Amino acid sequence: MASVQFKFILPIFLVAAFLILPSIQAKPVKYCDKTGNNYAVKISGVDINPEPVVSGKPATFKIHASTEQELLGAELVLEVRYFGVHVHTEKHDLCEEAGGGCPIKTGDFVISHSQDLPGFTPPGPYSLQMKMNSKDGDQLTCISFNFRIKADYVADI
Repeated sequence: MASVQFKFILPIFLVAAFLILPSIQAKPVKYCDKTGNNYAVKISGVDINPEPVVSGKPATFKIHASTEQELLGAELVLEVRYFGVHVHTEKHDLCEEAGGGCPIKTGDFVISHSQDLPGFTPPGPYSLQMKMNSKDGDQLTCISFNFRIKADYVADI
């Protein structure tokens, strides 16, 4: 009897695993130049937690990157669009956002940014474009990706 139950449970477990695994993989990105071949920094994906982002709550974006050249520093320019309309721009220092300071050695690294969103942030589809510019003004990478924000209508009591 136990082997019969195992034969039924195993396929259900495997199907569930295939349905869950894609949801925890990094979100794909689009390069501004369509291929990414012209950039010194390559981006393999973005993790967003939580996804969808919840207005009024903290959100973390982790951008998985790699470089074949040492990076002495750079400026990150983030532009956010809501239904295609520009709504926000902010700038950050790569050395601070990468967590380990500079220089950033060749190989893989992660850019991580956490932020508490205002409670009045409207729900819906957003896109974020990130440009990474060297201290000399050279564009090291440029990507965009889509994400969603949902409202948090639960009142604190």
